[in-house]
Amino acid sequence: MAEPLVPLGEIVSTHGLDGWLKFNPFNPDTTALSLGAQVVLESPGRQASFAIEGSKRHKRQFLVKLRDVNDIDEAKRWVGSTLFVGEETLDALEPGQYYHYQVVGFEVVQTNGESVGKITAIMSTPSGEIYVVQGAAKEHLIPAVKEIVEEVDFTAGKMVINPPPGLLDL
Repeated sequence: MAEPLVPLGEIVSTHGLDGWLKFNPFNPDTTALSLGAQVVLESPGRQASFAIEGSKRHKRQFLVKLRDVNDIDEAKRWVGSTLFVGEETLDALEPGQYYHYQVVGFEVVQTNGESVGKITAIMSTPSGEIYVVQGAAKEHLIPAVKEIVEEVDFTAGKMVINPPPGLLDL
């Protein structure tokens, strides 16, 4: 895969004896795990490409079968890995929409111009996504909701937020 890779989620365990993997997606509504899709699994010191042989929803997770991973022993080697897909496999978005991974590294400022920090990660929770913002003195968890996120400026690499009172004190 020569195109930019996008992290889709994490392999959290095996499932059964035939090489199936339990996958925790960052976006539970993803459609990128279609039959035959190319994915990359990466863990410290290891990276390999696979084709999807099968996938099915399992609660808020997916069960994924990769070509050439045919037993539990081979599957165990990939537990803890991050699963990536090529950026071109993601669904097209409407104008004004963006994928959350695209804002990692953005500077976060309040509407009054005061710096909050940089987005270092995005956590997916049952109630929605949360931006992890590393400030000068501490880490902030900012819900990724339109009531808080005022503006995302891709040209400047900046996100403007209007946090409710006390959010940045937590």
